[in-house]
Amino acid sequence: MKKIGALNGLRALMVLPAVIAFACGTAAAQSAQLQGLISGRSGATMTVQVQGQESIVVVLTPTTQVQEASGLLHIRKKPLGMTALIPGLPVQVQGSYNAQNQMVAEVVKFKAGDLKKAEDIQAGIAPTQEETQANQQQIQQSQQQLQQQQQNLRQQQQQVAAEQQKVASEQAALAAANKRFGELDDYQVLGEVTVYFANNSAVIEPQYKSQLLQLATKAKTITAYIVQVQGYASKAGSAGLNQKLSQQRADHVLQFLEQRGGIPLTNVLAPGAMGTSDQVASDASSESESANRRVVVRILQNKGVAGS
Repeated sequence: MKKIGALNGLRALMVLPAVIAFACGTAAAQSAQLQGLISGRSGATMTVQVQGQESIVVVLTPTTQVQEASGLLHIRKKPLGMTALIPGLPVQVQGSYNAQNQMVAEVVKFKAGDLKKAEDIQAGIAPTQEETQANQQQIQQSQQQLQQQQQNLRQQQQQVAAEQQKVASEQAALAAANKRFGELDDYQVLGEVTVYFANNSAVIEPQYKSQLLQLATKAKTITAYIVQVQGYASKAGSAGLNQKLSQQRADHVLQFLEQRGGIPLTNVLAPGAMGTSDQVASDASSESESANRRVVVRILQNKGVAGS
């Protein structure tokens, strides 16, 4: 009897690792991850372009965690809202696939600094503009040196040609980025409200709150809608102050739409701080410059969804 009991115990120990391995394999099969560039937002979903593969639709849920990784090994994680998930942002997504072959995101991570770059592209103030100007100055200096040093003409010409190629490449990249994120070619505008602000203020005046509520009501009747919020400032004051003020105005309007209008953050693009760009009126007088102190709110729908 003792030999039989020992034999049964040995069999149980042999079976247990196999059971554990099978359970771990099942759990691993249910989870997946991908890494790519956000190419679009539509409703509570976003499209991620993975290098060498077709675009993958990622479903965002209220429990989806959005994290910004920082530090040398990207160990530190800073939680952010879903409005940070904008086109042009490189992300790593962890989750599982549903029956429609869409990835339901549990965690979306991106590196510190990548969000600022994507926001700069949307606002039309990408660092490539400054780099292009610097390269143009270098070309002019090289041309002056060509006139003074004829014996080094061939070497100087090669340097100028290389600089010109670099400038042309950066200008093409900037033009492509502005077209992608500035013209909204892939979307149609189905509603718009402009909120104007007093000088040096981010407070929403009462007459605009009813307009925002009407816009929110309309948005919720549209399939797969996206709300875009862009804040602007006049040129009065310093550039840094105006950039901050345009961000505060956009944030306050978004907060009103979320809390009073019932617009979920899964359907909102990150509020854009446009600063003093796209001035709609001259700043020659206080009356005309008031038109530049504004927030523009638009209801967008992907043209592909509209045509389906």
